[in-house]
Amino acid sequence: MKKKLHILLPLLLVMAAVFQLSAQETMPRLVDNANLLSPAEEETIRQQLDEISMRQDVDVVIVTEYDIGDKTPEEYADDFLDYNGYREDGILLLISMADRDWHVSTAGYGITAITDAGLAYIQGRFLPSLSAGDYEAAFACFAELCDQFITQAQNGEAYDVDFLPKQPFMAVRNLIVSLIIGFLIALIATSSMKKKLTSVKFQQGAASYVRKDSMQLREKSDSFLYSNVSKRARPQQSSRSYGGGSSTHHSSSGRSHGGGGGKF
Repeated sequence: MKKKLHILLPLLLVMAAVFQLSAQETMPRLVDNANLLSPAEEETIRQQLDEISMRQDVDVVIVTEYDIGDKTPEEYADDFLDYNGYREDGILLLISMADRDWHVSTAGYGITAITDAGLAYIQGRFLPSLSAGDYEAAFACFAELCDQFITQAQNGEAYDVDFLPKQPFMAVRNLIVSLIIGFLIALIATSSMKKKLTSVKFQQGAASYVRKDSMQLREKSDSFLYSNVSKRARPQQSSRSYGGGSSTHHSSSGRSHGGGGGKF
């Protein structure tokens, strides 16, 4: 009997480890406790998060709650990332509807990939949709940007203070629309003015528009009045290290976390 126990005990330990690893791998990366998404939207976002997390080997997680109790958004986001079986490398977005808080917690390689300047850029992209109540668009945008920032960090230089992605180029479209609107307004205004000038007829020469003997030039001189010299200091080039990187803190587990948050 003892011999059988010696054989079974290691086998049971291996099975327990495999079960624990499997449980960690199947931990949902989208936890929509606030029910902000429809079932179809939830499935789409979950698949996106899973694909990015598996490919990048960094867990990208989104959690929504109605209320987070007595914890601050930072504490709740950090603890959720620490105590729910996610990888050491992770990025978590928390949405708390009670006070309309959002917070991003980063850990491990997530701290490297999402710097303070990078997070400011990311929030500028997904917050408008979040504030408008378009949660699927906001979450999809957040996941896509996390993927982009992780890839850039793995290429050797993380996005930071003076090195950020270019904003989507919409200037050409906006310029064309503005020109069309301006042309229509000018056309309407000039047409109205033209109708009022019924007594004026086109003349071939400029002399026809000048009243005879109405202008007499008796004296001509050039006078220097004053000069104005302005000086402007040459702007100094900013150092990439100044204000860059990620500010960190320690969570209740003792792990280092980066990130930040606010209201929406």
